[in-house]
Amino acid sequence: MAIRLSRTFVLRKLHQLSGIVPLGLFLLEHFYTNSKALSGAADFNNAVKDLQSIPYIIFVEVCGIFIPLIYHAVYGLVITVEARPNNLAYPYPRNWFYLIQRITGVILFFFITFHVLNFRFGMIPGLNTLSVATHFDQAFTIVRNEFRIPAIFIVYLIGITATVWHLANGIWLFMVDWGITIGERAQRLTGYACIAFGVVLLLVGINAAVGFIHQGGLLGGIP
Repeated sequence: MAIRLSRTFVLRKLHQLSGIVPLGLFLLEHFYTNSKALSGAADFNNAVKDLQSIPYIIFVEVCGIFIPLIYHAVYGLVITVEARPNNLAYPYPRNWFYLIQRITGVILFFFITFHVLNFRFGMIPGLNTLSVATHFDQAFTIVRNEFRIPAIFIVYLIGITATVWHLANGIWLFMVDWGITIGERAQRLTGYACIAFGVVLLLVGINAAVGFIHQGGLLGGIP
């Protein structure tokens, strides 16, 4: 018997899927590339150069990153507008996680827009005017000069934290909504695993950011 899927159901499933693949994978790659800064400017610049040398990179970026990102962000805002938080009446952890997921989504909408315009295109007045992608020989210097501005560095710390929360909690929601984890015990254990994953990823992201202004990052070059 044929099952008719509602448009809202399909749009929400696509929204969840786009948050995991390819955007989740892109974030992991982003943190990996940024971590190259821990070993110095040359390694980071070469990593950026290698990324930009991928064949048909413009199509990879548009189809694999920008289109899914725009869809996830715009439909996420639609979900946020439609949300009716009930945390005060029912202050359960899942309700708070739901609210924080919506809040971090809004933060990310503005942060990612700023980040892309800033480093990918160099279009933020008064800040960076060079694209990291097209000036990969200066990539490390471009990022370092901005991260040395306290306000900008704080913005990126907030953005990294919001991104990691949104992804880690999003993975848990994805596994529950898609029927991958079934049952209270399985969902609880998966939740713990997502928290641990989020903590590790947050430390990696912050350490990479610090690596642009302090050689070796938080560990100070300890191998």
